[in-house]
Amino acid sequence: MFDMRRREFITLLLGGAAAAWPLAASAQEPGRTYRLGGLSQSPRDAPFLVALFDELRRLGFIEGQNLIIDGRGYGVRIGQFAEIAAELVKVQVDAIYCAGDAAIRAAQRATATIPILAIADDMVAAGLVRSLAKPGGNTTGVSIFATELDGKRQDILIEAVPGLRRMAALADLNKAAAKLDALQEAARARGIELSIHAVANPDEIVRAIGAAKTSEAAALNVLASPLLNAYRRVIIERAAALRLPAIYQWPETAEEGGFAAYGPRIIQLYREAMARQLGRLLRGARPADLPIEQPSKFELVINLPTARALGLEVPPALLTRADKVIE
Repeated sequence: MFDMRRREFITLLLGGAAAAWPLAASAQEPGRTYRLGGLSQSPRDAPFLVALFDELRRLGFIEGQNLIIDGRGYGVRIGQFAEIAAELVKVQVDAIYCAGDAAIRAAQRATATIPILAIADDMVAAGLVRSLAKPGGNTTGVSIFATELDGKRQDILIEAVPGLRRMAALADLNKAAAKLDALQEAARARGIELSIHAVANPDEIVRAIGAAKTSEAAALNVLASPLLNAYRRVIIERAAALRLPAIYQWPETAEEGGFAAYGPRIIQLYREAMARQLGRLLRGARPADLPIEQPSKFELVINLPTARALGLEVPPALLTRADKVIE
């Protein structure tokens, strides 16, 4: 019911691209030690990063043997990205992993030659790459349908909270404001008032959720954002304290205690697409020649214990359509 419209090139990217890489980029150089940098607001021990590094090990890049993971760029704030990117270029890392537009732009400003492995909402619309099939430059990775899915999550949340008249969206000021007007118009068309509460740094999150509650919002759409994902525990706890049903971008967040979530599984994306792309970059593939990949599977997860704690009775029809219901 909630499956997204697929684009024709997804099957090509995920299924047929493996045969296209040059033979020269198919194996590690004997005796070489690879160095991986990163720019991320999430800590290095975040579950999806653990999955990425575990898969790299399976691909033959083993930390402590032939791989050094430079940890200075993990769990840092956006304002630190530019300085850390310059440091990573100075120590000549072999690739830079970047999560989100701000990290990608910082890395692109720092280097035009070191390969950048990126994950972001819409890299083409943001001007980060030339196209999905031929990104050009030194950046490739995964683009995740985020703005389209923000709208889908809003629809799900409206259905999950019968009689909803006011709702809120928690947004990241570090991202482009694209689609926020569209979200408000879509809510208005259903007779619902949507207020936008934006934050620029983690210190503002609790205040913004409080403002959403003060505006008499009865539900919260946590929009796609590396910042909001990195501080999801803060959001889950504050939303629970204020009895605000909230929906998130990654299914794993509902499994961690959030009310609901809809989107691709972040751990699967990192273990499969991100690790595969990174392995190819470390082996010498040119980022310009590696198509941007996109998720093709999306899951709706609903956490019933959280719903009960919020005093919310989820409509049976929505539970029936959910991919996973946590009892």
